[in-house]
Amino acid sequence: MQPARPLVVALAAALSLAAARQARTPEPTLSAVLARAGSYVDDFQRKLAGFVAEEDYVQRVEYADEPIFVRRGTVPKLRRRELRSDLLLVRVAGADAYVQFRDVFEVDGQPVRDRIERLTALFAEPSGSWVEQARRLAAASARYNIGGIDRNINVPLLAIAALDPRNQSRFRFKRAKSPTGEPHRSGAARDLPDSPRYAVSTEVWIIQYDETEPGTIIRDPGHRDLPMHGRVWIEPGSGRVLLGEVVAEDSRVRARIQVSYQSEPLLGFLVPIEMREDYQGRVDHSRIFGTATYGNFRPLGTAAR
Repeated sequence: MQPARPLVVALAAALSLAAARQARTPEPTLSAVLARAGSYVDDFQRKLAGFVAEEDYVQRVEYADEPIFVRRGTVPKLRRRELRSDLLLVRVAGADAYVQFRDVFEVDGQPVRDRIERLTALFAEPSGSWVEQARRLAAASARYNIGGIDRNINVPLLAIAALDPRNQSRFRFKRAKSPTGEPHRSGAARDLPDSPRYAVSTEVWIIQYDETEPGTIIRDPGHRDLPMHGRVWIEPGSGRVLLGEVVAEDSRVRARIQVSYQSEPLLGFLVPIEMREDYQGRVDHSRIFGTATYGNFRPLGTAAR
């Protein structure tokens, strides 16, 4: 039995050394994690701009007054729409900014007839300022939305907009704490929004944010500020964003968008795989739900015509 003792001592010493090294490794600061996340988002947008994804997008609307329409025998409002689109990231001419563009090619199983003419008008002869170009792309992407709430924010990159280096100064950030006061750790599924296609495999920080500067990223139809707040799930070591959540609300509407990102082996980086959205009209009490999934990522050059 005596010869086994050196092995036990050596193993214990190795474990003690590993624990000591781990104890000496300081935890990164919030500012350092945000800087990494900003660099990651910047690089992510450049990479994603070279690819096109196919989007399957279902919108569903619940109208508070629908029973009245049914009783009166009138034509009920449109309650469900299914869109199939190509989703691409467009760099706007004359600016260091990207806009996500939804090129809808099928609506409720029927092909879009004026697609080529519409794309030609949007891209062949761009005119006006880069702000106007961005607005035109956003309006075209929202062309087939249903429901009584006007919106063009239903694109997956909005969920990480607060982390963009050009936007971070507009926000106040805070690392979220668990009910016990401890930071959230990997594997805590209860801390994640309900997303069946999302799983944690590493340490994750949950960072809360609030928009504090005027001239907000989201505006209402009257161009009034609509500050957004939300959370992002970030790997503190790499800055990679695994999931993002945006909430924007005022006395008329509450909007919530949640996007999960997952590794795409053929591309070598994370891509959006699912977007969930929920809009609540606080005047007409309508409700809009949307779920979009993404796949068939391919290089822009092979997809473009």
